[in-house]
Amino acid sequence: MILGLRVVCGLSRSSSRPLGPPLFPVFEVTVSGAVHYRGWEVVQVVSGIAYDCDVLVVGGGIVGLSTAYAITRAAPGTRVTVLEKESGPAQHQTGRNSGVIHSGIYYRPGSLKARYAVRGAAEMVKFCAEYGIPHAVTGKLIVATERDELPRLHALVQRGRENGIPVRELGPAQIGEYEPEVRGLAGIHVGTTGICDYVAVARQLAESSGAEIRYGARVVRVDRRADLGVAVRTAGPGGGEVVRGRVLVNCAGLYCDEVARLTGDEPGMRIVPFRGEYFTLARPELVRGLVYPVPDPAFPFLGVHLTRGIDGGVHIGPNAVPALAREGYGWGTVRVRELGATVAWPGTWRIAARHWRYGGGELRRSVSKGAFARAVRRLLPVVSEGDLVPAAAGVRAQAVLRDGTLVDDFLIREGARAVHVLNAPSPAATASLPIGREVARRALAVLGG
Repeated sequence: MILGLRVVCGLSRSSSRPLGPPLFPVFEVTVSGAVHYRGWEVVQVVSGIAYDCDVLVVGGGIVGLSTAYAITRAAPGTRVTVLEKESGPAQHQTGRNSGVIHSGIYYRPGSLKARYAVRGAAEMVKFCAEYGIPHAVTGKLIVATERDELPRLHALVQRGRENGIPVRELGPAQIGEYEPEVRGLAGIHVGTTGICDYVAVARQLAESSGAEIRYGARVVRVDRRADLGVAVRTAGPGGGEVVRGRVLVNCAGLYCDEVARLTGDEPGMRIVPFRGEYFTLARPELVRGLVYPVPDPAFPFLGVHLTRGIDGGVHIGPNAVPALAREGYGWGTVRVRELGATVAWPGTWRIAARHWRYGGGELRRSVSKGAFARAVRRLLPVVSEGDLVPAAAGVRAQAVLRDGTLVDDFLIREGARAVHVLNAPSPAATASLPIGREVARRALAVLGG
């Protein structure tokens, strides 16, 4: 029996920011064994600390929810809490894309993107079939419309084969067999590409994970103690609260670099947001499936493409223009603090200096519907400006290094009591199940360490 023992959990925090009073509580153990906390409600007491969960996931997009799902599958009984600042799951990158299940043909052999996309595509189809989520394996065309694109097209054929992806090379007449209205000098057909409803996938992951999902919970502060865990203060419509866990997993997407820095870890990169603008094709009968241009290997963007979605409509896009806010879905959305942080990052200026010509073309297609239509006509000559109906835009969370390098692969880093997913744009939705397992493996290793 311990009499009058006073335990103060007040260790130096790893963050360089002055974050105010510690979020881990001060408590006293009395002769009766009751534990009295000053100011905080307690869910469970373990080793003198009140932990609400074992693993605390920040971000309720498809990667965060896949991580929660993987943790509870790999280690049943592990308590997982997911904090999502929106009122529901998958409201940003997951829910604002083309809905394509990517084959993995574009990605460097051996890279995380290549391995996880190839594996993830098959797993995503199986997951959708198991839970009755709308999906289809449609295949897609990649079409060269200029002679200088032919070497890059042939390189894609080789890359696809190295990644174990079945690829069929096509001449102009064979392109027409798949897509009668599409014109090109040569093309390839990739049979393992598909489409699905990623928002429905995210909802199913949330339900099947058994995790506690707290919506409307925006992370505003993190108090990380290497020998204790993490305590996170949230803000939201219902007011703020403090949530404590043993390990933090950062799947915050557009804000992942900020969450890493709140935790006290310098990520060595910054998210530079790129808006992708879309149109809907007013004459969807012009396109049967998925049609892509040959991408420029200098950029992680795939170019304006045509996608017949799971809803039967044909979506055209996206381009890639700088967003003036992390959630800048239109030119009218400007957040001065976020824009200032983007401009202050040296890598931003180095991108602009290195790729100004490419960026100028993207900007032109953003402000001119006619210029966008001309880009589409390279693949689909019969389309007119009047066929393009504006649709919802998305924003890509692109990690950029200090030297201006656009991070091309998935990027996952670890800190004390933390795992940070720092670059997970496309094809992260396709690859979400393998990504989730890898992040879960790392989080559970920290938990058991």
